[in-house]
Amino acid sequence: MSWSTILEHLFIVLAASILSIAVGLPLGIWAYVSRRVRPVILRVVDLLQTIPSLALLGIIMVVLDPGKLTVIISITLYSLLPIVQNTCLGLQEVDPGVKEAARGMGMSKSYRVLMVEFPLAFPTVFTGIRIAVVNAIGTAVFAAFVGGGGLGGVITQAIRIMDMKLVLTATGVLMVIAVVLDLVMSWFEGQMRKNKGGSKTMWIPVAAILVAFCLLLPYGRGGSGDIMLYDGDYSETQLMHHMVKMLVEDQTDLTVTIQDQMSQVNNWNALKDDGHTCDLMISYDGTLLTTFFHQDTPDVPEGMTIYDYVKEKALADYDLHVLGKLGFENTYAIGVPETLAEEYGLETISDLIPVAGELTFGAEQEFFTQEGSMKFNPFVEFYGLTFQDHVGVDMGLKYASIENGSFDVAVVYTTDGLNRKVGLKVLEDDKSFFPDYFGMFVVRGDVLEQYPELEGILEQLTGNISTDQMAELTYQVDVMGRTVDEVAQEFLVSLGLLSA
Repeated sequence: MSWSTILEHLFIVLAASILSIAVGLPLGIWAYVSRRVRPVILRVVDLLQTIPSLALLGIIMVVLDPGKLTVIISITLYSLLPIVQNTCLGLQEVDPGVKEAARGMGMSKSYRVLMVEFPLAFPTVFTGIRIAVVNAIGTAVFAAFVGGGGLGGVITQAIRIMDMKLVLTATGVLMVIAVVLDLVMSWFEGQMRKNKGGSKTMWIPVAAILVAFCLLLPYGRGGSGDIMLYDGDYSETQLMHHMVKMLVEDQTDLTVTIQDQMSQVNNWNALKDDGHTCDLMISYDGTLLTTFFHQDTPDVPEGMTIYDYVKEKALADYDLHVLGKLGFENTYAIGVPETLAEEYGLETISDLIPVAGELTFGAEQEFFTQEGSMKFNPFVEFYGLTFQDHVGVDMGLKYASIENGSFDVAVVYTTDGLNRKVGLKVLEDDKSFFPDYFGMFVVRGDVLEQYPELEGILEQLTGNISTDQMAELTYQVDVMGRTVDEVAQEFLVSLGLLSA
């Protein structure tokens, strides 16, 4: 966690707050002056508040690309309710005598509302703004799911690697920000109530928000560079992308920019489209087949490997070049605690068949969906397994759940260093149910045309990273607490690709 991450989080909050004020105040005034549209406006902003945060992000991403704009619009929609309601309520509570006096002076309705009633109502209006801003601080953590940056990525990563100190530190930073902003805005609100509103007083906090937003603009701008990448939401992706940056910048004059954290699916969408926001990514042949191309192993033509098939299809359909296999295979695997493996003599997945009825199976929610053949039901049917129960858990909480004994058997990834931390034995897939998931770089064709030297640089890593080596690299980051840059640089030096 760094100052830039904290300031980036603040930028998201302030940008969404300004946008929600710009939209919410006119809606609140409209709801006040028009009794006919009032119930419609209030009902709509109320309904927006009931939509789950992740669902709203997903809906917005159908229209917009992943990134800060998606997050800002999502938080804006969530922030409308207190602003609209308090604006309408504050105007309704203005002294009727004042309203009648303004009418008697011949003021037009619009002038009366904006110049007389609104300044008097502003203390109540500002209460709604204060609530919206403070709530946005916590809501902005969801930016991590769509490549928006901020402290959400820090918290998500810390939960996954079970780093409670980092979780508490990041949460504490959010709490301090929320408390400080709330205290400052509460003081302004108290001053406005003492002065009974007033056009001069009410614009001071608004101006302060705008000034702060301008100061934080550098933390909200998109990245710039010759080659654009996204940071991954797992240490393996981060390690590979940082290796790319180190190699390219060491061997050429090109600059490589690593943007905010992004999931594999969102990264793919940001890579393949004409309006792409990145130039290459690390992925896996099995991921391309099942997740991106929505196909299964039976769809691979006879005589072709999964790698050969997705390489051909990616080039034909998207002009994306799949480079050579890096060497490691991060496929699905079945893991059990070492103590359990010793107790039942478990070496292969088939060894689970006679004891499965005594065991609970756990995996991330996505493994229990019906899409594709690499899921729970096809898996247990293929092996003839009947577990006592199965439990879905958030991906970030899976290893904590394993360590706490919430389930006995789990789906894991072969290169995850956390397998070693929690003492898991990875069982042999003796009937070869799970497909290949060999790591490789996927690069846009137009980028390779512009920078032809890039392919040769990336291919230096082809075949040079074994599964055991990648597991050790992720262990160094996730368990030993070393930085991604430190581990990546050390590995490249060991290969002779960078000087010490």
